[in-house]
Amino acid sequence: MDVIEYTPSREQYAYTFGGAAPALRVAPGTALRLWSDDAFGGVLRSVDDLSSAKVDLRFVNPQTGPFWVEGAEPGDTLVLHLAALEPARDWGASAAIPFFGGMTSTDRVVTLQDALPDTTWIYELDRDRNTVAFAARHSDHRIELPVEPMLGTVGVAPAGGEVRSSLVPDRFGGNMDTPQMRAGTTVFLGVNVEGALFSVGDGHYRQGEGEACGTAVEGAMTTTLIVDLVKGGAPGWPRLEDDAHWMTVGSSRPLEDAWRIGNAELVHWVAELYGLHPMDAYQLCSQLAQAPIANVVDANYSVVVKAAKALLPAADAFGGIHADLRARAATLL
Repeated sequence: MDVIEYTPSREQYAYTFGGAAPALRVAPGTALRLWSDDAFGGVLRSVDDLSSAKVDLRFVNPQTGPFWVEGAEPGDTLVLHLAALEPARDWGASAAIPFFGGMTSTDRVVTLQDALPDTTWIYELDRDRNTVAFAARHSDHRIELPVEPMLGTVGVAPAGGEVRSSLVPDRFGGNMDTPQMRAGTTVFLGVNVEGALFSVGDGHYRQGEGEACGTAVEGAMTTTLIVDLVKGGAPGWPRLEDDAHWMTVGSSRPLEDAWRIGNAELVHWVAELYGLHPMDAYQLCSQLAQAPIANVVDANYSVVVKAAKALLPAADAFGGIHADLRARAATLL
């Protein structure tokens, strides 16, 4: 399978879902190898680089794309299979940004407390050991952590002509910040506009569930993915499938509404997959679903709700496209 490689220039970065002209037009079945910059645009390179001086929150999460998918129409299902995610730099950056994060005063959760200290951490990548190194700023502690690459942002143009910041997760996908968005995962997104106009970015070399401080180990990423399209069948919210789980993603505020969306979507999907009455699917999912928090820091919060395939009979979603894409991806690696 041929692979189209695309590396945007800084002037070609997109900072929104919707509202940007397509970078390329691709046909279903195309494999892409895409370079994306880190969430800070590469400006935090040392512990002396501070967010307050270097980072403009209007221009974070630069997106690679958008890509016009031939034949994609509203109501279709865009399918993206993540074949490989490879760190594109030998360092990643994380930061405590003033008035941003899950454990500080923010512009949404306002208190009279001062901002937490503006602080930057640099994580050195050891490719041979496949680790990144946490180096404490206030002591001599250094801890090696395994690299677990993921994409913070995967999304399509929203419906209704909306243009949404690349900081936002919603029905269109976007900045969901889930560690489940990793190599081997297939993503299903409802198409809202002709061409779908999908983009990806916000690579993380690793991230804990919740992304509590507001930033992961942010790093430039090379992503190899396969684009496909299912006519019709658009899910209301993003769905994910890997070899072990069926997963749905809800994004909203407050957090419990994101949880409810994810649960409702999983109930609907399980009902479809197994021909169950919705009440039976509701009961079944209540006994087996897990609900990791993806993020509690973005403009909307995101929750993943997942069901282990090992606990359920065999089933094929969208005609078994995940298994087919897994096989195709193996020819690329």
